[in-house]
Amino acid sequence: MPSEWQIRFDGGRQQRYLPDRESVLRYVLSIGSRTPEPRFEVFAESEPVRLADGSSGGRRFALSEVLDLREPGVRERLQAELTGERS
Repeated sequence: MPSEWQIRFDGGRQQRYLPDRESVLRYVLSIGSRTPEPRFEVFAESEPVRLADGSSGGRRFALSEVLDLREPGVRERLQAELTGERS
């Protein structure tokens, strides 16, 4: 499980770091209708960057999914995931 998540939105001009997937979904659903562009890129923390000498070069995030709230059914799917329903 990733230890931290990052979302980018508003055409990449804004980003947020969140502790877990549930927080990501809650955040996306809460601000999705208020942002000019309701497309969110969700990144999960992955293996850290390793330098040539083997030391850590910092954190790395890998694209996990893109949530576009303009697409039919996306809000409902996210809400169902939050409430634990199966689709």
